[in-house]
Formats: sequence, structure tokens, C-alpha cells
Amino acid sequence: MEISRHARNNMRLYNISERDILNAIDSPDVSGREGDKMVAVKKFQNKFSGFPLKVVYEKIGNELFIITAYPIKKKMWR
Repeated sequence: MEISRHARNNMRLYNISERDILNAIDSPDVSGREGDKMVAVKKFQNKFSGFPLKVVYEKIGNELFIITAYPIKKKMWR
């Protein structure tokens, strides 16, 4: 798994671990596509102030490239 600089900065800012990102990708509550990127959304109990974590990534062969990860703070997620 490769993580972009932007995603690493968000990981530090929001205290997101690599395990959280892998959990969201492996068992998302909601998943889909935004253009050519994959999106996974997962709500964690007692983390991120109750907001779900959104991970945007690409799958290149067998490798994952994490573009960004952040808690969704809007009421837009379903």
C-alpha cells in the first residue's frame, strides 16, 4: 500500500491509522466510484467524533494507492 503525501498529512491531522484505512477499504459501509477513483466510507465506533471515514484510492494491479482519507463532517453521507 502506497500513501500520498496529502493522505499522510490528513492521517496526522485527524489521527487516522493505516489499519483504519485498510479496515475502511476491506469492509466499507458504503463504497463506489468517483470518476476513475474508488471510494470507501466506514463508520468507526468511538473514533473521529462519530463521523465516518472516507478513503479515496486507486487499485493499480495488486497495489493500493491511497489518494486521501478524512472524516466526513457533512450530513451528505448515507
